[in-house]
Amino acid sequence: MGFALKNQVFLLCVMVLLLAVLCYSQDTFTHSRATYYGSPDCYGTASGACGFREFGRTVNDGNVAGVSKLFRNGTGCGTCYQVRCTTPEICADEGVNIVVTDHGEGDRTDFILSPRAYSKLARPNDVSELFSYGVVEIEYRRISCKYSGYNLMFKVHENSNYPHYLSIVLLYVAGQNDITAVELWHDNWQQWRAMRRAYGAVWDMVNMPRGSVKLRFQVSCNYGTTWVQSKNVLPSDWKAGVAYDSFIQLY
Repeated sequence: MGFALKNQVFLLCVMVLLLAVLCYSQDTFTHSRATYYGSPDCYGTASGACGFREFGRTVNDGNVAGVSKLFRNGTGCGTCYQVRCTTPEICADEGVNIVVTDHGEGDRTDFILSPRAYSKLARPNDVSELFSYGVVEIEYRRISCKYSGYNLMFKVHENSNYPHYLSIVLLYVAGQNDITAVELWHDNWQQWRAMRRAYGAVWDMVNMPRGSVKLRFQVSCNYGTTWVQSKNVLPSDWKAGVAYDSFIQLY
């Protein structure tokens, strides 16, 4: 009996480890096409469909992209991909790692890259030639997002109107995790209530009561779905434009 129990525990541990690995690993590449959009400083755009604003322009050192089918009605906002072009004469081996900050469709493309990101697809001496192509054949795979020194943060969106209309945008979603639901707890309610995905990575709720609120997030990955609760509350005097640390570190 003891030997059998040990075997069962061992197999359970192996299964848990395998599930964790599935969340972080995508070894296979998918073939597609990519292009780039105009930008005066080669960074991203602050007006992207994810609602990130300035974060969407500068995150990942401006190596960002708009996507089409990978947008997934906003669930794809903040996800990370390795993208590399497939013309060996001009393309760098590793390509570029990008963060999704916008929605966009091109000429049968899955990615519309910032100029900064697009340039990194090429070998150092072949950047001009790559730009002359306009559209390139690529392969891509999803990878874990890594934000050294940052926890998951929730920023009160600038469109919020204290105290009765609250809109938040989620930043620094690490790993290969998707935030698929957000709920709030207020002492007046004595229950969790769902926020609405307004668009992109922006969630909102009308008729907010005064006072602090707790937040929890439904985190989905290819091994399953779980709820994680912020270790920090949204204070009663919350302000539009201010980002609050959840003290949650996703992996």
